Amino acid sequence: MTDVMPGTGRLAHAPANHPSVKAPKVGILLANLGTPDNYDYWSMRRYLNEFLSDKRVIDIPNWKWQPLLQLIILTKRPFTSGANYKLIWNHEKGESPLMTITKDQTAAIAAALKDAHGDKVMVDFCMRYGNPSTESKVRAMVAAGCEKILFFPLYPHYAGATSATANDAFFKALTKEKRQPAVRVVPEYFDHPAYIEALAQSVERAYAQLDHRPDVLVASYHGMPIRYLMEGDPYHCQCAKTTRLLRERLGWQKADIDTTFQSVFGREEWLKPYTVNHVADLAKQGKKRIAVIAPAFSADCIETLEEINGEIRESFEHAGGEEFTYIPCLNDDAAHIQALVSAIRENLAGWV
Repeated sequence: MTDVMPGTGRLAHAPANHPSVKAPKVGILLANLGTPDNYDYWSMRRYLNEFLSDKRVIDIPNWKWQPLLQLIILTKRPFTSGANYKLIWNHEKGESPLMTITKDQTAAIAAALKDAHGDKVMVDFCMRYGNPSTESKVRAMVAAGCEKILFFPLYPHYAGATSATANDAFFKALTKEKRQPAVRVVPEYFDHPAYIEALAQSVERAYAQLDHRPDVLVASYHGMPIRYLMEGDPYHCQCAKTTRLLRERLGWQKADIDTTFQSVFGREEWLKPYTVNHVADLAKQGKKRIAVIAPAFSADCIETLEEINGEIRESFEHAGGEEFTYIPCLNDDAAHIQALVSAIRENLAGWV
């Protein structure tokens, strides 16, 4: 650590004209997917353009993809996506639920680490798409004196389109720093005992509030093209393991919980079964009561609040389903914060 004289910003043995420096800290930078600044057309277009231009998300060659994106998709989709965001928007705070929840998570994690480490640890968050950008937060941490940064993508499961692109943005931001900090990246935590316990507790709480036990719990994960699995992405296997560990923790039978995938985009075949179709099939099979949980999301967002609780719910009810229960993401639940803090502390070993 740099030998800074307390309260002076000066190095102990530096000449008088040496630029001032900050007392050394360790930065914890949480990273989530992102959110538009608002739900109007241009805010949505900027956000979608950044998201859908990411080669980790859409790996079609630019010469083929960009004309389609710029001339067709981005002329129409901002309107429909904006209308969906408006339905779930936190109008009181003027931001998306994902932004509100990520702020709450950051504050809770910061409070837990401050109790243990005081001002030696700085906790903040960034978004892969939209604001605050990864680059701006890396710059702020370096300016604040963070000589070490622990980067934490808030994705329980690794996927190239989530964890990897978040890491890409982080490492790219480091290339612009004159004095690069030492860095570590928190790996995926899909089988962390504290994470599985937090998931199980959320299911138990939800079931305890129902008059009738659901026939099936559907664990709906964000989808991806099957081709990605064939190319080595471990996401599918990690999702399957999370479902198994959750089932074992709850003491359930295999028939009590299903694994499905949502948010299909484009014509390519994606991981199956598709949630929207599967819940309709359950209703047709006589499963009139179901619950849905989204273990791959650390915070409620458009894919859970609008897609699961809207489109997927409607699919189930239109097929004859009677009782649909959405179990919220872990968000800033105390057990979830404890799980995230546990992962952070494990990866801070030797740094604080």
